[in-house]
This record gives sequence, C-alpha cells and structure tokens, in this order.
Amino acid sequence: MVRSKSRYLLCEVNVSDRSLLLLLDDRAMVTAVKAAVARTHGDYGTALCSRFSVKYLNAHTGIVFLRFPKRCYRLLWSALPFITSVETRGQKIPCFLNCLHVGGTIRTCQKFLIRYNTQQLHRMLPKCTNEEEKKLVRKSILNCSLIRGNKEAFEDESESEEEE
Repeated sequence: MVRSKSRYLLCEVNVSDRSLLLLLDDRAMVTAVKAAVARTHGDYGTALCSRFSVKYLNAHTGIVFLRFPKRCYRLLWSALPFITSVETRGQKIPCFLNCLHVGGTIRTCQKFLIRYNTQQLHRMLPKCTNEEEKKLVRKSILNCSLIRGNKEAFEDESESEEEE
C-alpha cells in the first residue's frame, strides 16, 4: 500500500469584528474553501481537491490548518484569496484568509506557528502603555517558547495528531 502525501496550509482568518470568530466551525470553513475552488477552477478543481479537510480550527485566534493532497496544494492555495465570507449558523461572516505557511507535516506548521506568535508578541511589547500590560505580554512570550518540559508535551500532542 502506498502512502498518500499531504500538504498543510497554516492560515489566519481575518475579520473586522473579533467576536465573530467564535461562530466559525470546521464545516463552514470546508464549505467556503470548496466553493472558492469551484468558482476559480471549476469542476476540475473541485474533483482534484475532494480529499481536502480542516485539521484544526481555533475560533479564538482565527488559526486554521488545512490538509489536502500534495498534488493539488497550489490549486487550493490560489483559490484562498477569493474567499470573502464564511456562512455559518445562518450568519454571513465577512473575512479573508491569510496564508502564513505551507508545510509537509502538522509538526512543521506547529513549530512555525510558535515562532510566528512569539514574533507577534515581541511586536506588541513596545506598544504597551503600562507595566501590567508589559508583564502580561512577557508572560505570554514565555508560554509560547519551547522549554524542556513543554517540549515533551508538545511532541506527544503532535505525534498523536499525526497518527490520525
């Protein structure tokens, strides 16, 4: 039996009102991405990306891991800018997807996400107005970094996700 190779896109969902992110779910994202592929690439694109799935969606931060066959990742990637809204629970949420990273495994995407979050927090640090805010941002930076104890837990989580 031959293993099918996959690619993972790490995307950020950008919305004007952050409270709308809590309404997002996996099925709504799958529907929006499939509709965008169908609009841009027609029946050929729809058939090629039929094994597409959402592996992870964090509604609080707006981070999404998209998994799809290696042969069609460029096709799917090119359709992402055409997503202008996601319809979920009877509401239409205006948004767009910003692709942050393309990886061969979930683990590489997770490592990139940790580096990306740390960079974002370092950018926030100079903009803090008082010492309490700075203390909270520093604490967040320390929580993002991989230390020996955290690293083992992180590896255990990523191994269990890759087995699925």
